[in-house]
Amino acid sequence: MTDASRLASSAYSQALELIASVEPRIAEATRQELVDQRASLKLIASENYASPAVLMTMGTWFSDKYAEGTVGHRFYAGCQNVDTVEALAAEHARELFGAEHAYVQPHSGIDANLVAFWSILAHRVEGPWLERAEKKNVSELTEEDWEALRKELGNQRLLGMSLDAGGHLTHGFRPNISGKMFHQQQYGTDPTTGLLDYDAVAAKAREFKPLVLVAGYSAYPRRVNFAKMREIADEVGATLMVDMAHFAGLVAGKVFTGDEDPVPHAHVVTTTTHKSLRGPRGGMVLATAEYAPSVDRGCPMVLGGPLSHVMAAKAVALAEARQDSFRGYAQQVADNAKSLAEGFLTRGADLVTGGTDNHLVLLDVSSFGLTGRQAESALLDAGVVTNRNSVPNDPNGAWYTSGIRLGTPALTTRGFGHDEFDRVAELIVDVLRNTEAGTTKAGGPSKASYALGDGVADRVKAASAEMLDKHPLYPGLELS
Repeated sequence: MTDASRLASSAYSQALELIASVEPRIAEATRQELVDQRASLKLIASENYASPAVLMTMGTWFSDKYAEGTVGHRFYAGCQNVDTVEALAAEHARELFGAEHAYVQPHSGIDANLVAFWSILAHRVEGPWLERAEKKNVSELTEEDWEALRKELGNQRLLGMSLDAGGHLTHGFRPNISGKMFHQQQYGTDPTTGLLDYDAVAAKAREFKPLVLVAGYSAYPRRVNFAKMREIADEVGATLMVDMAHFAGLVAGKVFTGDEDPVPHAHVVTTTTHKSLRGPRGGMVLATAEYAPSVDRGCPMVLGGPLSHVMAAKAVALAEARQDSFRGYAQQVADNAKSLAEGFLTRGADLVTGGTDNHLVLLDVSSFGLTGRQAESALLDAGVVTNRNSVPNDPNGAWYTSGIRLGTPALTTRGFGHDEFDRVAELIVDVLRNTEAGTTKAGGPSKASYALGDGVADRVKAASAEMLDKHPLYPGLELS
């Protein structure tokens, strides 16, 4: 056991003991979560394992502090230590990504996107509107002025990637707030290849003339040329916003460079700090200097008090990502995704776009006679944790879906490599081939019920355990 593991074991054991003295059921659920995570093949593309240092940073008295405002400009007294934490997190973010400005207060990726949207609206609409109205700032607006400004703010256009093509809910999906804030349209992918067609995106942008062009994805298994997306945005006078929540780790680790690195090309970039970046659950906004003043108004414009303990954990995670070892990790994430994809293809499975060149694989389970929900459930029975996901033009819609999304960041953190991911593909295909779709009470085909063959779950769990035992989660961490 290393010194670090010994320290972590002692700290967590004592922490759980303290928690148990107040609410033992919470302590037991926390302990069991570690047991469950250690025993499962975690392949959810949006999940990872943060380091003990990151996890422990969140459990401090910074949680007790209100700190609305920005560094040096708080609405509460006694925030000097929060200023230090936020400034360090922003410094690490700027240096890591080469950004002109970083705002580390958002509580989540959706919060980060809301800050970005309203920052763009404030910069592109509110500011010029105030000039036309000959007002110095919003405090001078009359009720009639506000009514006119609200109409202008609420009548802007957004063009984002459609959900079934791999975009995110916050990229203009109607039930989401982004679809209600904007007059929105969406671009998809080539119906034959599943790949982005930049000429088609450009044509749509010329026709629609959006104020905001959103790039980025949550289930698109390929890289994006952000230089081309910036050209499209510039041609139509749009602000380019990139949501890199899923692939931020590949940007930080220099797997995505040049035209595939969004930071040099976008006006505003949003991300989560977990997923492939391997930090705490939270969000962040990067921006050019031009947009920085608007972004820094995230609180009180959209956000409430920042979570100071999480900002501290972001600083630690971003410091970890600046180490040379993180680049090796990021490259292995991408290499492992290719291994997983090749493992599926050699076994006759269907992949959206025919493969991957980022961190995720999108498996179309229609050829197995299953919906995504049935596949997700059957795999969970066998100890394989995935999530169902739409495929382009999905006949089963966004709830049942026809696909499952698989990501490599978490198991790469545990040390899995090419051979293990090939074996993972084999086990998943084994489960899907031995799962049958169920029927409804009326006797028709069901999109939810299923039957997993006898002995399959135990067989797959046993095979998984052999790999997981060789790559323990938080090695050396023992809870008394």
